[in-house]
Formats: sequence, structure tokens, C-alpha cells
Amino acid sequence: MITVLFFESEGKPSGFEIKGHALFAAHGSDIVCSAASSAAIMAANTITEVFGEPVEVQAGEGHLLLKGAKSQSSQGVLSGLKLHLQQLAEQYPANITVS
Repeated sequence: MITVLFFESEGKPSGFEIKGHALFAAHGSDIVCSAASSAAIMAANTITEVFGEPVEVQAGEGHLLLKGAKSQSSQGVLSGLKLHLQQLAEQYPANITVS
């Protein structure tokens, strides 16, 4: 199962940690894993590469952590990511949880 934890600072989104595997289908065919991973990587790349925000990022197999976002633009990206992953979790509750 994929678990996603969102962080807040002063009541505003500041980061996320996503880890695990969806186990919806075989490696290379798992649409849940693909959807969650793609969205998380796009959010992280937008915050770090497009906005240039100096945040902490850790990445590894089945794991992505981003902490320390402070700009309003980055907070908007994180809010959009959370909404996207919550909707994915509604469709696939056995494969992804968001908190």
C-alpha cells in the first residue's frame, strides 16, 4: 500500500512524504502506483526546479519526501497534489491512503 502524509506549517501545506507500493497490479502495469508517483514527482519538480524553492528532498525506491515549502505558489501545488491523491485514494482505498 502507498501511504501519503502531508505536512503543515502554521496551518499551511509545507510538504509531503509518500512511500510504499500500491500492489494493484504487476510491476510496470500498476496504474495506481503510476498515477501517485507521477503526481508526486511533478509536484516536487515544480517546487524545486520551476519555482526554485530551497526545500529538503529525499528520494529512493518507493519513497519521496519534500519538506519546508513556504511560498504561496508551492503551497498551491501541494494543495493540488493532496486533492489529487485523496481522489485517487477514494477510487482505490485498498491501495493508497492519504493523511
